[in-house]
Amino acid sequence: MGDFANWFRKSIVVAAAATMGLVSTGYAQAKPEKFKIGGVLSLSGPYGLLGEDMRRGVQIAVEERGGKVLGVPVEINWEDDETKPQPAVQKATKLISEGSHMIFGALSSASTLAVMNLTKQRKIPHLVTISADDKITVPGGSRYTFRTSNNLGMENRMALAYMQDRKLKKIYIVTADYQATRDGYEWIKSQVGSSGIQIVGEDFPPLGNRDYSSIVDKIAKSDADGVLLMLTGSDVVTLLKQAGQVNLGKNKLLFGPVAADETMAAAVGPASLGVNSGLRYDHSIDTAANRKFVEAYRKKFGIFPSMTAGEAYDGMAWWLDTVEKTGSWDKEKWVDAFAISVRENSVEGRKTMRACDHQALQPGFWGEVVQGTPPAPALTMKITKIFPEEKLFAACKG
Repeated sequence: MGDFANWFRKSIVVAAAATMGLVSTGYAQAKPEKFKIGGVLSLSGPYGLLGEDMRRGVQIAVEERGGKVLGVPVEINWEDDETKPQPAVQKATKLISEGSHMIFGALSSASTLAVMNLTKQRKIPHLVTISADDKITVPGGSRYTFRTSNNLGMENRMALAYMQDRKLKKIYIVTADYQATRDGYEWIKSQVGSSGIQIVGEDFPPLGNRDYSSIVDKIAKSDADGVLLMLTGSDVVTLLKQAGQVNLGKNKLLFGPVAADETMAAAVGPASLGVNSGLRYDHSIDTAANRKFVEAYRKKFGIFPSMTAGEAYDGMAWWLDTVEKTGSWDKEKWVDAFAISVRENSVEGRKTMRACDHQALQPGFWGEVVQGTPPAPALTMKITKIFPEEKLFAACKG
């Protein structure tokens, strides 16, 4: 009888505490002193060039709301995954153990997929704003992961449309030896034949490759009229620099799903002129929300925001606004709300979160590196085509 009485008294205390919001239950959670964001980014490694800009974009999203959400200060803790999946999981695990209310990142798709499995297991909201692997957003993939940026499928469709528009006949493909880009290569390979396009050469250099001279030589000697670069970050910078040494772009069109933005063009130099690329974001997109963001970013950092900065800002601003609207500290309510949310004032135009797979439906942008005129960067992106979302996304299955 004594054991029953003790159990009963403890149950009453726990129930009372839950009612007052002092302990976490499935329905109510205590209001903390801070809203903690755990960020896992590539601040070194092949994609280190891009990670710092993501951090800056998030910073603007937090600052524009006074640094608070749900009435408490936002605290961001950043970790470097070195563009590798294992450190990404280790760093995300650390951030969760330190009380992060959500995980932001990573940058590479391999790291993001690894973090996605962890956040699904730990039931922690997970925001993705740059990784494009289609496997990140599939029906039944993860209740807790959301992507507000492009997926690989839409970018490859834009690259294929570019080849068709330019009436290319023969292409050489350089694909980073990495699962997401290899998947993209396989899709392109399955599509080009019906368009009358022949693949005359292909190479699969490792991530972080520093010498593309032999590949550039093979491309130069080929009869390809176009070169599809399924690379990004320091990989595409290195290749374009070495291609510029032999004026490869003079007789062959250089393009890719994510081959260029202002950050990468600046790193390459004049050899980037004429490179065509899919754009996940660009500072020149003419929306009221983007003009406001660009102004805030330039005021704080003295430069125009890059592709990764713009996407990071847009996704985080959307997420924080949605959390605020719930008025709740229940993470499950945040997840439910985000799954059916619409971002009318995205920097890119309207975005709709698709409940079936947690992929944001959105327009697609294609552009070319051109000589900029002040105050734009010396090498800037000119948007040459905008694709409506219905041309880029297949209907959800499953």
